[in-house]
Amino acid sequence: MMGKLNQLFAVKKTPELKVSEETNSEENEVQLRVTYYKSGFNSCVNSMGSPMNFLASLQNVYQSFEEQCRKQKEEQENLKKPYEEEKIRSQNELKNTETAILLAQEKQENIDGKINDAKKEIADVKNNPGNYGIDISRRPKAQFFIGLILLLPITIYLFVFYISASYSAMFKVFDNDSLSAAIFDAQSLNNAMKASWLEGVLVITIPFVFLGLGYIIHMITKGKGFKNSARLVALFLVTFLFDALLAYQIEKKIYDFNKTIDSAPYNLKIALGEAEFWMIIFAGFVVYLIWGLVFDLTMKEYENIDKIKGFINAKQDELKRLIEDKTKISEKIDELIQKSSEIKGKIIELQSKIDGFILPIKKYLHYHTQYKEGWFQAISREIALPHDQKQELLEKCEQVANNHLQRLGLLDGDFQQLVYSKIS
Repeated sequence: MMGKLNQLFAVKKTPELKVSEETNSEENEVQLRVTYYKSGFNSCVNSMGSPMNFLASLQNVYQSFEEQCRKQKEEQENLKKPYEEEKIRSQNELKNTETAILLAQEKQENIDGKINDAKKEIADVKNNPGNYGIDISRRPKAQFFIGLILLLPITIYLFVFYISASYSAMFKVFDNDSLSAAIFDAQSLNNAMKASWLEGVLVITIPFVFLGLGYIIHMITKGKGFKNSARLVALFLVTFLFDALLAYQIEKKIYDFNKTIDSAPYNLKIALGEAEFWMIIFAGFVVYLIWGLVFDLTMKEYENIDKIKGFINAKQDELKRLIEDKTKISEKIDELIQKSSEIKGKIIELQSKIDGFILPIKKYLHYHTQYKEGWFQAISREIALPHDQKQELLEKCEQVANNHLQRLGLLDGDFQQLVYSKIS
């Protein structure tokens, strides 16, 4: 709604412009433009087209238009409606952002608690492994090293015994009946290598067969049930039979070396009755059993230590993952806080626009153009001046109009509205 236009000149007065309240109708809009045209025309005639009066008139027209826009409450509400809607959307977005910040902070606090718990568990597990479901002995390291110290010489013994025994049983040709020479021959490895490299490799690798059987027995003891028990018994029998065959073959060679024409052929009954047969078995199989037990206990103690290490490694991996998660959440919180600040700034800006007023620039430019056209028409038709002077006057007034729009920032603007924000 446009009311009266203020005075257009400082010296002379123009008729008041009456504007209908029904500004949205096309008819009233056309009538209003005609009114501006006539006002510019009459003002120009009264002031003889003076550029100074033209400038004062244009400023008065703008101020009157701006004042009337301030008073048009309904139109201002319609113009501000998009800003109100955008403000509501921004407030909802701000609420969602602040909720996301609270959830992220809560998640960060939970991660902090888990990080502290993981650090405490890493520090405490060595002293109280049972608290974390790790069933181990009280001094696993001491027992492990004791077992390792015992295991090393026994392993060396088995290597020496089985290299000598396997060489004696398979390749050696006896030239005396010494039992010690039958079980242990200091030159067995050298003689086997001299005879053939394959013979040497066979003699060297046979001890690994027994050690491998011992390792398999250890792994089987981890399981439970009838099948595992049956497998364990079968492995012990295989190992015993292997040792028994070696003892039988060695004892047979000794028997054949010592037999006479009247001696009976060597058989299992004779072997079982010979003390040397059992000595060879005990020197191999019983020591092997001792090695297996020591190996099993040593591995169990190592596994006890390894359980703690495994637990610590798992906790350290978990700790690393938690720290990475915390870093990501911290970055997300920073982004959300930044976003929240931007939204708050946007809401303040929107509110300042809502509290201010909006000037419909396109509408004003239409009125400005009509007023200027009336002014120019009056110069051309009503003012008696030579053609050159009229043309010069028109150019000066055109420059005044452009300077006026430029000062208002409207000369090159392609926007529809000019928002005057309220400054607190």
